[in-house]
Amino acid sequence: MDISEFVSGDNHIWNLLIALLLGAIIGTQRGWVMRHGVEGSRVAGIRTFSLVGLLGGLVAVLSQLYTPLLLGFALIALVCLAGVAFVVRQRISEDLSITGIVSLLITFVIGSLAASGQAVLAASAAVITALVLDNKRELHDALQKLQEYELDAALRLLLISIVLLPMLPNQTYGPWNALNPYEIWWMVVLIASISFVGYFAIKIGGERRGILFTSVFAGLSSSTALTLQFSQLSKEQPRISPLLASGILLSCGTMFPRLIVVLTVLNPPLVKLLWPIILSMMVAMYFMAWRIWREVDIENIEPDNKQKNPLALQSAVFFGLVLAMIMLLSHALSDWFGDAGTLILSALSGITDVDAISLALARQSTQTLSLSTAALGIVIAASVNTLVKMGMVVVLGDKSLARRIAPAMLLSVLTGAAVFILMV
Repeated sequence: MDISEFVSGDNHIWNLLIALLLGAIIGTQRGWVMRHGVEGSRVAGIRTFSLVGLLGGLVAVLSQLYTPLLLGFALIALVCLAGVAFVVRQRISEDLSITGIVSLLITFVIGSLAASGQAVLAASAAVITALVLDNKRELHDALQKLQEYELDAALRLLLISIVLLPMLPNQTYGPWNALNPYEIWWMVVLIASISFVGYFAIKIGGERRGILFTSVFAGLSSSTALTLQFSQLSKEQPRISPLLASGILLSCGTMFPRLIVVLTVLNPPLVKLLWPIILSMMVAMYFMAWRIWREVDIENIEPDNKQKNPLALQSAVFFGLVLAMIMLLSHALSDWFGDAGTLILSALSGITDVDAISLALARQSTQTLSLSTAALGIVIAASVNTLVKMGMVVVLGDKSLARRIAPAMLLSVLTGAAVFILMV
């Protein structure tokens, strides 16, 4: 590698400046925390962290010029220096925390990343490091409040998502190639995640704000999963069924704008035909969610302090099995009836998912399928999916939940059908 390229390049000057500034970000937080300490009692402040960030950047540049071993030797030297500083500080203050030492080493690595052309990654790491350091009390308080069963639930969620999910094959098996283990287990993980996020959202933000947050989160991923989870939760906590009903409608309503955004990218002419129908269904769902939300007086509802499992893993696995059966059945019916039509396939697909059939029809309508047929197929899929979720609520949920959900979802489907008929 030509040394003149490094000497004459402006990029290295900017990268070294970034390394210095990122070190200053972490150093500012450390210096502020120890601002009342006796002069000389702290191991490192803003100047030291800034210089360590710059040191990491300089060593990274030199390692590119000569040998990558320089980075390793420099890091070992810094570890030794930090260890000596820790021993000296311990004699003065008897402070056993090594957080400052670890953050110093992280700053060196961040500076090296910045000088190696990974400025965005380095900046993200610096901000995250500063946030973790600055929220010491909040993190410790949260750890004190964390129950053993909540920690177990978090570890089980990590097991089924990070460990098990990547191990499953992402290809189809069985009759009609209908079953994809990865996709089925992904739905299990999604439902379990919504259960987990919803539990802590309600615990931290209260029932009103927690349910609102969880509903919007699920509406962007899977309103079906949230409908299943909230339906079962209404049986356990019937007192909050009105809030759960509003959350289900909010999540299901969010499915429609998400659908519009996806279709706009693939086929804008199709969206021009669809948007009045989709908009009317969304407004009907949101309006009923708002009405129920306004009517609920959560202050007069007696709180329920029973321990509950934050991870509904059994329910998620059961839904995964049901999903696999429905996927198999839908492919079987499609094969038995042949090309009875795109509309039958749309109805069958809507039982489990709206996005897949919508994407397929949007692509096909740019080639051989007419826009009107594609639009009708998408409306049918969305309507069937809405009715299936209504059935979940009726079968699995509390009666008071079903009384609120069923009319709202029927209103949404009928509104969409009426607008479609008027447009035709």
